[in-house]
Amino acid sequence: MKYTPQDFKSNQEVKWCPGCGDHAILASIQRAMPDVCEALNYTKERFVFVSGIGCSSRFPYYMDTYGFHGIHGRAAAIATGIKVANPTLTVWEITGDGDALAIGGNHFIHAIRRNIDINIILFNNQIYGLTKGQYSPTSKLGMVTKTSPYGTVEHPFNPGALVLGSRGTFFARSIDVELKLTQDIMLQSAKHDGTAVTEILVNCVIFNDKTHSEIADKEFRAERTITLKHGEPMIYGKNSDKGLVMVGNKIIPVVLGENGITEKDLMVHDATTENPGVHSMLIDMAYPDLPVALGVIRAVNDKTYDDNVRDQVIDAIEHAQIHNMDELLHSGATWEVK
Repeated sequence: MKYTPQDFKSNQEVKWCPGCGDHAILASIQRAMPDVCEALNYTKERFVFVSGIGCSSRFPYYMDTYGFHGIHGRAAAIATGIKVANPTLTVWEITGDGDALAIGGNHFIHAIRRNIDINIILFNNQIYGLTKGQYSPTSKLGMVTKTSPYGTVEHPFNPGALVLGSRGTFFARSIDVELKLTQDIMLQSAKHDGTAVTEILVNCVIFNDKTHSEIADKEFRAERTITLKHGEPMIYGKNSDKGLVMVGNKIIPVVLGENGITEKDLMVHDATTENPGVHSMLIDMAYPDLPVALGVIRAVNDKTYDDNVRDQVIDAIEHAQIHNMDELLHSGATWEVK
């Protein structure tokens, strides 16, 4: 069956604030789902969207698929259970920086460590929006909020670094306004066998407006971000005249044509290398020193938790001495009471 984005839109009114970046992410994912179905020969009935608590967690209501709206921080646990119980489903976890990285932090890192075949979409607006503006685990150091009136004294998480530290096999990053990039990443996420984490930088127009504006605003986005593509040189800039080179153990920005620098001198992105060192450096890049990395940064193959569980069950069945209840009842020492 040939699907369209309309096939994935529910009849529910979308209740996010006007101007919220969540609207753009919803549109990107709805546009990506027909591509996923075509590429992987999926039907709509295989999709499940799971969420916890937060603005982003309204998401399952707006998708015309199976869905599960869970409790705060437990989306990863629910998604894990769904996938292990029915491995044929394609499971999408929608979560926020508070839901995933604070109360749900333990579930988040262990889902990644286990490499369960689920897709985690992390909406990062660096604030608790649904509960009206408290600082979150990704809020910038010194940020003034309702719960940090003198500025937060806590260092924020870098979600990508957390994924790598948990031995993650897939990490990508996008911005809410980059609809086509997000759509492309969703397809790559669906194709990945294992836990695929995508961080999307989202603007909260009410409680943390313009938090990503220094890189997300259209007027200078091309100069302050770089979209990585596997197997291609690392080029960026409005005129595609800038790039990245490795000098010693540091990534350095350069201008093509200056000091004899050509495209051949630039780093070539390898998302599939097992060594996470360069991926870690790319994830950590930050403006103004370096452009912020977007796109699929890491995508490596490894056995998944659900595959291991399946193989373990098959092996246990093949080597079992008891195969049914009747054999169990008549096994071992038995006696008859008269």
